[in-house]
Amino acid sequence: MQQSSSLQLIGRVILLTLLVLAAIWILRRFLPALAWAGVLAFATWPIREWLIRKGIRPPVTAILLALFVALLIVGPLILIAVQLAREASVVVQTVRELGEVGLGTPEWVPQIPFIGIYVAAWWGDHLGDPEAAKELLGQAESLDILHWTRSLGSEAVGRSITLAFTILTLFFAYRDGPTLAKQSRIVADRLFGPSAERLGEEAIVAIRATVNGLVLVGLAEGAVLGTAYVVAGVRHPVLFGFATGVLATVPFGAPLVFVIACFTLIAQSRMTAAILLFLFASAVVFVADHFIRPGLIGASTRLPFLWVLLGIFGGLETFGLIGLFVGPAIMAAVLAIWREGAKPQARP
Repeated sequence: MQQSSSLQLIGRVILLTLLVLAAIWILRRFLPALAWAGVLAFATWPIREWLIRKGIRPPVTAILLALFVALLIVGPLILIAVQLAREASVVVQTVRELGEVGLGTPEWVPQIPFIGIYVAAWWGDHLGDPEAAKELLGQAESLDILHWTRSLGSEAVGRSITLAFTILTLFFAYRDGPTLAKQSRIVADRLFGPSAERLGEEAIVAIRATVNGLVLVGLAEGAVLGTAYVVAGVRHPVLFGFATGVLATVPFGAPLVFVIACFTLIAQSRMTAAILLFLFASAVVFVADHFIRPGLIGASTRLPFLWVLLGIFGGLETFGLIGLFVGPAIMAAVLAIWREGAKPQARP
């Protein structure tokens, strides 16, 4: 009888494992959307609870929050895309003139320290002469830039589909979250014991703290560097500050913006302003990414500074963008298990 029960248990474990693996295989294309929906739901759950306390029904709350999150994500992207589309005409006109009459050497090029003379000579040989410019454009076309552009378009479509499923999943998470959380606690307690709920809470706190840290620090970086753009005389400083605030939520995102801002200053023959802006922005981003952000996250999760830093960058390296939130959550769960196991046992 006992042997039969053991065989049944083994069979159930095998069947459950196969079903879980099959479900993961079926949903593999949608796992990023599910992961993002979970992260966003954990981060914004206090807002949902506040709306429920105000007397708003769960379905209405789910619709309002899902639309709010979609607006927060899509709105900045649309604004940046519109501005880039406006500037694209300038790029197209410049390329056209490059192939017809060449592009004269700007005044600021010879002023570049150490290499200005060499850059100016290369510019005159390859961009100043129309025939050389046409040859350079032909080499660029041989690199299959059109194919790269099509791939970029396909990637954008794929990201849009992921975003759509994320918002849809987020709606159901807001609507059915309490029921799902209750069932998850029961299942986790049966499978892993009472400590499972505590580990889950540690992971949720880590995710929420990471989201808050990334967003708050990103907005602060955008405000500080936006002021620096105004002082340095960058064109469209509000747009650059806004883009910095959005991309600063991702490590190494802000440098992409302020480097472009520095190049716009160089194009205006303002080399000193560009260098000073680059040094100041680099210092701000370094301090924010390596000290302020890990400090804010660690204060909420009780994670040591090193583990927060490893969780953020290790998660980003392993899982991509979603790893920014998954990494600290895993570190928090592992550290909770370690602390639980390190507790001295009470003597009988």
